[in-house]
Amino acid sequence: MFDLMQINPGLWVIAAGLVCALIPKTSATSYIRKFLIIAAPVFAAWLIFQIYDSSEVLGGKLSFSGIELTTLRIDNLSVVWGYLFCLAGLINGIYGLHEKCRITDSSALVYTGAAIAGVLSGDMISLFIFWELTAISSVFLIWKGGDRSYAAGIRYLAIHVLSGVMLLAGAIIYAGANGGDFSFNYIGLDAPGGWLLLLAMGIKCGFPMLHMWMQDAYPKASITGTVILSAFTTKFAIYALARAFPGTDILIWIGCVMTLFPVFFAVIENDLRRVLAYSLNNQLGFMVAGIGIGTTMALNGVVGQVFVHVIFKSLLFMSIGAVMYRTGTAKASELGGLFRSMPYTTVFCLIGAGSIAAFPLLAAFVTKAMILSAAIEEHLYIPFLMMLFASAGVMEHSGIKVPHFTFFAHDSGRRVKEAPWNMLAAMGIAAALCILLAWPWGGYQMLYDLMPYEADYKPYTVDHVVFQLQLLFAAIFAFTLLKRFKLYPAERRAEIIDADWLYRKLGLNIVTWISAMWTRLGAHTNRLRRSTTDALGRKLYQAFSPAGTMSEGTPSGLPAVLTAGVLVIVLAIAYMAGT
Repeated sequence: MFDLMQINPGLWVIAAGLVCALIPKTSATSYIRKFLIIAAPVFAAWLIFQIYDSSEVLGGKLSFSGIELTTLRIDNLSVVWGYLFCLAGLINGIYGLHEKCRITDSSALVYTGAAIAGVLSGDMISLFIFWELTAISSVFLIWKGGDRSYAAGIRYLAIHVLSGVMLLAGAIIYAGANGGDFSFNYIGLDAPGGWLLLLAMGIKCGFPMLHMWMQDAYPKASITGTVILSAFTTKFAIYALARAFPGTDILIWIGCVMTLFPVFFAVIENDLRRVLAYSLNNQLGFMVAGIGIGTTMALNGVVGQVFVHVIFKSLLFMSIGAVMYRTGTAKASELGGLFRSMPYTTVFCLIGAGSIAAFPLLAAFVTKAMILSAAIEEHLYIPFLMMLFASAGVMEHSGIKVPHFTFFAHDSGRRVKEAPWNMLAAMGIAAALCILLAWPWGGYQMLYDLMPYEADYKPYTVDHVVFQLQLLFAAIFAFTLLKRFKLYPAERRAEIIDADWLYRKLGLNIVTWISAMWTRLGAHTNRLRRSTTDALGRKLYQAFSPAGTMSEGTPSGLPAVLTAGVLVIVLAIAYMAGT
């Protein structure tokens, strides 16, 4: 009998996306697509609520070729990501209501559904399928960004398909050593295939030297596509890390490096969507470090940080997307003074900026401190200082630079309309959540109740509030001082590259050199072949032409001598064969 509660809720969202792709592109049917974009995530969230009852739920079991699959698993960890992705899908759907593109609508729903289904999967085969589906469906959001997006989309797709192949290979190795069990639970680095699985997840997480796909692809996607991309792929990977590698020490240091290096690139970057992509990588570092610490407080902090991060990062991308929608650019050097004509967008951007900087009464204030406190409790003082410096850096590039150069700074002279109503509605919902989830009188407790472990952390203590304000105002003072004495890096009309230099510059030069050497080798080979052929032809001509040596008169005794010599050789061979 058909049982609705045995089906992964993400599959319904994927189905809605496929229906959107099949609906004819007319003005009347566009309303059906927009209805599905809003209704599908809401329906998936309702299903999760109906299925989950505070204890682990396993369902959707399938078996083929002796492999047992559990396509549905909702527990205290996956349920948070399930609700979060449904919420992100709803907000993204509202933000993109003005879009008339069928590909964008369909891809967004399939991408959202694949992320939901992935985090609610209980085995690594199902995880792999949705892992790859997120990459395949999301690349269309990049390609809709314009002419410069095609190459970035190809690079994005290649990197993520590689990640999926590594995930599958690691899963097969792991299951082969565990009696064919593909269950997706704690793995650890000591398990067979553990390092391969960690590397596969690290690619999607944006580990150092594996992160460049974010800064390459996200700023080149469509306006709506960038907002959607920021919500799912990397957080899906964070979920996988939290499930498979909690307490893995190396993740502490990987995460700390991730928090630091984007700060320096974001300061000099001109494209504000690329600045936010670096900021995204920075925030992922806090989550990775928290997973590496692995205590209950750290993991609670990771879950809380993931939840609020999706909201305030989407809010920042939405505000810059609204500016780009009205002005046609997201370059800091071409913006400024927009607070006069886009006041609501300005306010929403400031709320997002304050949230990512962890201002008191705003989202990250009640979550990021849990990760830092867990580091102190475990006596990880160097990682604590690294993350503390990165927190000040976040305030500088996302908390100050993005709103300052977009809405204030020099007046660009642009006088444009405010963002469309649906964009304002989506930003308003996200901004309200940034405030609600950090509200000291019961608001943050709603967030803490979603966490996988009991959370008794008290964020609004005098020490914490004063310390955080000191850190933030120190960053503000440093920014003001640098601007006052003209020491702050000027906005450069150029694209800054970092680790992608290895393949976009060095790799290209190596390929070009190899191609040139191959061409030169081919030329030398052709010359050698021609000279050898010509010399051989001349010799043969000299021997066999009518005027050649073979046509000259031969002494009569020579044939007899040659015949005798051949006969001697034949007799010698026959004699030796007989003996």
